[in-house]
Amino acid sequence: MKDPVTLCAFDVDAAGRAVAVEGPLAAAAPEGCYRWLHFDVAAAGLEPWLRAHLPEAAVDALLQAETRPRCDAHGAGAIINLRGVNLNPGASPEDMVSLRIWMAEGLVVTARLRKIWALDAIRAQAEAEGQAPESPGALLAAIAEGLTRRIEAVALELEEQTDALEETVLGEAREVPLAQLSGVRHTVIKLRRFVNPQREALEALAAGEAPGMDARALSDLRESANRSARNVEALDATRERLMALQDHMEVQRGQRLGQNSYVLSVVAAIFLPLGFLTGLFGVNVAGMPGVDHAGAFWMLCAGSLALGVLLYLVFKLGRWL
Repeated sequence: MKDPVTLCAFDVDAAGRAVAVEGPLAAAAPEGCYRWLHFDVAAAGLEPWLRAHLPEAAVDALLQAETRPRCDAHGAGAIINLRGVNLNPGASPEDMVSLRIWMAEGLVVTARLRKIWALDAIRAQAEAEGQAPESPGALLAAIAEGLTRRIEAVALELEEQTDALEETVLGEAREVPLAQLSGVRHTVIKLRRFVNPQREALEALAAGEAPGMDARALSDLRESANRSARNVEALDATRERLMALQDHMEVQRGQRLGQNSYVLSVVAAIFLPLGFLTGLFGVNVAGMPGVDHAGAFWMLCAGSLALGVLLYLVFKLGRWL
């Protein structure tokens, strides 16, 4: 069986020294080290290798097409799924990328479909400096911190966009395109869809659901879980602000429509009797008064004007205008 191509493979000792794995790929690490294997899910030959070295449940979790954040203990290991914002060129941040993890004593296997910047930062440091987190728990804590920090940045950017929308609508009394408002709100909803279960997964990790977690790693995971909870609260607050902003715009639009309709109704009420009067005097039948009078037309105009003024005063005194 041919070994699959890894994105990276390191043996890391207790001092954090990372050495690239050479030779045939195995799941066992040398004495005093843990082994980190990072794969692309689409790598050729990955599934047979995984089934030869890992429990069946772990293989199914690593190769699953669709995932949601979770942390489940399984035998001597743990299945962990996390999500990160999509920072790849041309992608939308809310189109979150999935990270699949199998963690056991002395072994961490990670797999992804698309590039995950938080993980690539750890890999780049290991390749360039020969340094990596000193334990499986520390590696998991570093991954969680990187994912959470990048989610925080996107959540903050959404807050700033909402601030700008509020300033435009409430401060400057100008409308913004509904598509722009809906776009930000849609981004918030999609992001929160995975951030909330990720908070729960990190809380489970911080509670010691995975093996090989030292006290420092658990403390770091608790901090990431708390920051994830704040991210959820921030996204909830942003969503509520956007809903309130949309409601405000709809109320303002309804008020303008009602005011315009009211003005048109008043104008119609004023001109209705004038229209009746002009229509009555416009009939072409015998006996119409003033037909032979030279100033009859101007008298009719003056009478119509007086009636219009009278109706205006009636509406004004009745507080309809």
